[in-house]
Amino acid sequence: MSFKPLLTRRNALSLLAAGVAVPLLPAAAQAETIGTLSLFGPPAGPSVTLANAVANGGFQEIADEATFSVWRNPDELRAGLTSGEIGLSVVPVQAAANLYNRGFPIRLANVMTNGLLYVISEDETIGSVPDLKGRRVAVPFRGDTPEIIFTQLLAHNGLDPEADLDIAYAGTPIEAMQLLLAGQVDAALTAEPSTTAGILRGRKAGKTVTRVIDLQAAWGQMTGAAPVLPQAGLAVTQGFLEAHGTSLPDVLTVLRIATAEVLATPSQAATHASKPLGLPAPLLAASIPHSNLVARPAREARADIERMLEAMAGENKARIGGKLPDDGFYL
Repeated sequence: MSFKPLLTRRNALSLLAAGVAVPLLPAAAQAETIGTLSLFGPPAGPSVTLANAVANGGFQEIADEATFSVWRNPDELRAGLTSGEIGLSVVPVQAAANLYNRGFPIRLANVMTNGLLYVISEDETIGSVPDLKGRRVAVPFRGDTPEIIFTQLLAHNGLDPEADLDIAYAGTPIEAMQLLLAGQVDAALTAEPSTTAGILRGRKAGKTVTRVIDLQAAWGQMTGAAPVLPQAGLAVTQGFLEAHGTSLPDVLTVLRIATAEVLATPSQAATHASKPLGLPAPLLAASIPHSNLVARPAREARADIERMLEAMAGENKARIGGKLPDDGFYL
């Protein structure tokens, strides 16, 4: 499927002349073209959307050139944001809220996944969070979103991560998955696409690894709300807004279109994303249906975001900078 470029003034006038009804052009259509539009994201589900939009020429009406680059861990992300190298990136929502509340000029434009966390294992007796009691579990990104959410779910189910589980902390979800395949843990907390990678690699090794716990479903059970974890979204720095803010509505329109195309043609999207993410296309294609990809405006997703942030904020809301972010956080 080819990417449909944004409606331009020239083709809008052509359509009007032909008697075709078209929507009014947004103010952003008057924005100057960006020289190079640089987008960033983690090697995970939402970045497939960015890579697909770049590969399909989705930003051709916005920028002379569009690029996508991967950051590999939260520390690399934070360094890029504070240095000014990263102005537009998929960012964990909790991390963005924390930075905003601590005075860093960052805002959330949209939500790009409703959650992509799973626990995988060969053990068929594990089917819910309480079943993890007494198990050795690999957990990535200590102190960041996956571990915080996992810890909240343990607490809700009456489990102490230190007393009731044997936690093996890993640097990344891929490392957590590798610990499971090596037989060093009973289960692993993973995020797509490392979840799918664990299942596929296990199959090649004669192991039956499955998604034994869907953390999105467990979260919905805990909160009594929809099984939605608005885990990551497109964050924008003040520097980008000052330089290219009038183009942001069109950027978000491109991402809405790209999200629909990724979901409709996962194999094609995976082919586009394979090289920039450094992951095999078949793996990415198999992971897309489990990545819960969306393109929800941040303000529309606010209730779900605040529900998640409240639950994972910690004592005195220290993990999100002491309070829920105010209106200014949501573009």
